Amino acid sequence: MKVKNIEQFGEQLYYDTLDNGLDVFLLPRNEMEKTYGIFSTKYGSIDQTFTPLGKDEYTTVPDGIAHFLEHKMFEKEEGDIFQQFTKQGASVNAYTSFTRTSYLFSSTENVDENVETLLNFVQEPYFTEETVEKEKGIIAQEIKMYDDQPDWRLFFGMIGTMYQNHPVKIDIAGTVDSIQKITKDDLYTCYETFYHPSNMILFVTGNFEPEAMMKNIKQNQDKKTFRPADEINRKFPDEPTQVAEKEKEIRMPISISKCLVGIKEDPSQLTKENIPKLKLVTQMVYDFLFSKSGAYYEELYQEGLIEEQFDYEIHIEQNFSFSFVGGDTKSPKKLSDKLQSMLLKLKDEEWTEESFERMKRKKLGDLIRRLNSLEGTANHFIDFYQLDLDYFDIYQTLDDMTKDEFESIVKQWISEDRLSTCYVVPES
Repeated sequence: MKVKNIEQFGEQLYYDTLDNGLDVFLLPRNEMEKTYGIFSTKYGSIDQTFTPLGKDEYTTVPDGIAHFLEHKMFEKEEGDIFQQFTKQGASVNAYTSFTRTSYLFSSTENVDENVETLLNFVQEPYFTEETVEKEKGIIAQEIKMYDDQPDWRLFFGMIGTMYQNHPVKIDIAGTVDSIQKITKDDLYTCYETFYHPSNMILFVTGNFEPEAMMKNIKQNQDKKTFRPADEINRKFPDEPTQVAEKEKEIRMPISISKCLVGIKEDPSQLTKENIPKLKLVTQMVYDFLFSKSGAYYEELYQEGLIEEQFDYEIHIEQNFSFSFVGGDTKSPKKLSDKLQSMLLKLKDEEWTEESFERMKRKKLGDLIRRLNSLEGTANHFIDFYQLDLDYFDIYQTLDDMTKDEFESIVKQWISEDRLSTCYVVPES
């Protein structure tokens, strides 16, 4: 087991790669009562076309299968796994994103037992034709529920304006039609390919003794047999740099309109070296200008273009990246025009040294506060891990950033042909 000293915060990160390829990271926080564990695979909704484990040819699976698989992992022959965690004093959950599926628990007792239960239930799939068919009805209802939510429709409508071919534009849960095509064999194919320990990470943080925890994890894994690891080949369609469509309108039974303006990132900027800087710069700019204390927010509010619900969101991954800003509005077209004008002006913005330093200090404070959350620390660590980056290096990256470097990234970040708008407006 190796140890990394996180000098800025006086903490130690323990880590090891087990014989089966599983990467284990332990961050003891003995001042905390709670322990949080997350077991994650680099497999999300965009991984539709790939070479299955042991095969040479690509296969394409139905939309929504990663999310469907996440649901099915909780059902075992001996019963529901939720009950077992409850008996052990833990809460358990899971989620599927564009790029990963994660299973997690938090507890203040029986930590070793809960880590073992987490490992066991994720590494013991149980699918039957009968239970798969039953799950289709459950997930279909979930999809219909989300289809009735204006914010969810706006979110994927926004992505749809930006991306023409990339599967990021497809709802993570798929569609009612697509999930009907999922079979038990499909689930096992995806499981065996993407849930191999060599494609997974276990991160545990909280109140525990790291040497004993690592020993228990190794003993658990040594009892199990896995097929030899194989390289996973994923295939994605070619995607134009410019947006798919400049504007899209969705009509729903709502009382007030919603508007988002999005920026599709230039894929040439998504290098391993540049991604951490891009994450920092976009977060700093949005926070500085569009948070409730920001100058652009104040201008929009004074002009009556925004309501209480107004925010921004950023997604930066290896082969896609986008961000958007907006919210509720009585004047969706005017808000879109104003936001696009504000964003395009950033290319020529003259940032003062004082403003730049304020942004850096604010961002550093946000990063430090995030460490107070076990969940936030673990999830952000895994975000960076999947990009082959160390999350704790972000503090040094921020400290080393110069104003010239910051301005250079901002100038390349926004282009008119990579801006688009999505509206949700009342049916009438």
